[in-house]
Amino acid sequence: LTNAHRPDDKPYAVVQLRRDNALGTLFNIVGFQTKMKYGAQTSVFRMIPGLEDAQFARLGGIHRNTFLNSPTLLDSQMRLHTRPYVRFAGQVTGVEGYVESAAMGLLAGRMAAAQMRGSPLPDVPQDSAMGALIHHITGGAEAKTFQPMNVNFGLFRPVDGLKGGRRGRKDRYKAYTDRAKVAWQGWLAGQP
Repeated sequence: LTNAHRPDDKPYAVVQLRRDNALGTLFNIVGFQTKMKYGAQTSVFRMIPGLEDAQFARLGGIHRNTFLNSPTLLDSQMRLHTRPYVRFAGQVTGVEGYVESAAMGLLAGRMAAAQMRGSPLPDVPQDSAMGALIHHITGGAEAKTFQPMNVNFGLFRPVDGLKGGRRGRKDRYKAYTDRAKVAWQGWLAGQP
């Protein structure tokens, strides 16, 4: 990041403002969750160039991220081990992100519908993005240290014969993606 007016000055941090209303009179400071008291927040925010005279409509706080210890509670069909007629979906399962939460909801719904029809779906292939995420939340992660996670290439099983490290990253990611597409298409093709 470079300031065009002072290219030699390098910032220590960057604050992103996101428009928060249609009129453009309210902006949200992105990602500012804090335990600081409101007075302290105002003092710190006024130190940011451009916010010295800002009026603050709302100040930040910590939001609670409640989630199940899914590796101990859920099976690969996102059902409770102790009550297989109960399924969970979305953020509460231990996925992070809007897309991931929606994807888990979609899969849980499809799995429930298939079970109701009497033809349960096979497990989602672990080599697909959704399968890697389901594997993480239903047993791939260590239950004692389980934390919510976004989908990422670190959840995928290694592809044989590819270099590790930064140099092989592009080829590795392409191999993960190609393998995921084949696995996902195969899984979809095998459904009623």
